[in-house]
Amino acid sequence: MAKRTPSVVLVGRPNVGKSTLFNRITGKRRAIVTPIPGTTRDVIAQQTEWRGVPFDVVDTGGMFGASEDPLHELVLERGRRAIQDADLLVFVVDGRQGLVPGDHDIADALRAANKPALLAINKTDDRRAKGSVDFYQLGFDPVTEVSAEHGDGVGDLLDEVVQRLHNWEGGAAHDAVPKDEVAVTIVGRPNAGKSSLVNRLLREERMIVSETPGTTRDAVDTLLTWHRRKFRIVDTAGIRRPGRVAKSGQVESVSVLLARRSIESADIVVLMIDATQGATDQDAAIAGEADKAGRGVIIVANKWDLVKQHGSDFVKGFDEELRRQLKFLDYAPILHISALTGERAPKLLETIDRITESRKKRVRTPELNKFVAEVTAAHPPASPGRHHVRILYAAQTGVAPPTFVFFTNVATKFHFSYERFLVNQLRDRFGFEGTPIRFHVRTRRRGSKEARD
Repeated sequence: MAKRTPSVVLVGRPNVGKSTLFNRITGKRRAIVTPIPGTTRDVIAQQTEWRGVPFDVVDTGGMFGASEDPLHELVLERGRRAIQDADLLVFVVDGRQGLVPGDHDIADALRAANKPALLAINKTDDRRAKGSVDFYQLGFDPVTEVSAEHGDGVGDLLDEVVQRLHNWEGGAAHDAVPKDEVAVTIVGRPNAGKSSLVNRLLREERMIVSETPGTTRDAVDTLLTWHRRKFRIVDTAGIRRPGRVAKSGQVESVSVLLARRSIESADIVVLMIDATQGATDQDAAIAGEADKAGRGVIIVANKWDLVKQHGSDFVKGFDEELRRQLKFLDYAPILHISALTGERAPKLLETIDRITESRKKRVRTPELNKFVAEVTAAHPPASPGRHHVRILYAAQTGVAPPTFVFFTNVATKFHFSYERFLVNQLRDRFGFEGTPIRFHVRTRRRGSKEARD
């Protein structure tokens, strides 16, 4: 039986370089890096490996030390929880600043957690670094000097990490086997309730929730197991209009960039709409990115507990207006939920599972061509020239999203209205709920022998 992957948690004061080290170890720009203390708020995890040993590396918000972030207490709480769940701790300190009282506070907290820990002195490549001698009084062994920004010493640190993971009591780390996971990205405008929904699905206060727009900054993912299915749930920063993002500064710009990258790497995109406000042009722009990327889409109207008392006429009108504003997402199901109360939240997991299967559906070629013959007999494609256009045969060439190729005698593309008609007919016959459908038109090339025949 496969063992779970051990967790290596990076802890330290704000702005000591944890996020830079996280990105260096994982080889991905997952964590936002800025000179602003307190940039990281939520706990971010990414699986990686070193010398064939896989492990999860976890970035936490800056603990202790001075912080002007109004959510610092919530950040601190998440950091403490990550420490309790860790199998190995990497205590990151700032070699440029030298030993400060906040480092002593964190050292005491790590000793109280009774977890194996290493000390990494970052920024030692800086000529202003004050040396590592003072840090030895913290009592951690070994002590490794690194430069997260340039990569110096990081290999030595990882050697120490995997040496301790080989003796990890949870089982040999290399026994962990990756599982099939469905990547689910939750997107929407700020304050739509994305983090509250993640917490509701996980049944724990995993994400920091606040009425302050922009609370979530990093794209934070968490593995959720439901009925033996594994969903990788990604909470993203709220996406505002580009003009507002550009004026707000570096942190939000990078947050939105990570959110958009999460859409590209997702299997299913959950678009969160604030039911008290309805859909906006910005919601349509976000949804358009998911549709263009070929992802499965679910529209979730959150905060339904605040509007459901308006009655059935309101529900009908709300959905009709939503369909009008997001008319290119006519294939996406609409769910009315309340992340706060949990009303209908389990329906979202059922819908994700259903759409995941829909995206992987394949239509057998004989069945598809029987469908084509029936449809074109009743509604043949328009013939723009003097040649009559006929669909000769079709084949499904891909899944996720379902992709079809239609071979014709002369046309290389259909009128957009006929394309829409074919897509609707495919959905009526074969389903494909919640997923865009891609198809291409090709002219069948006749070989010399076929031409003679």
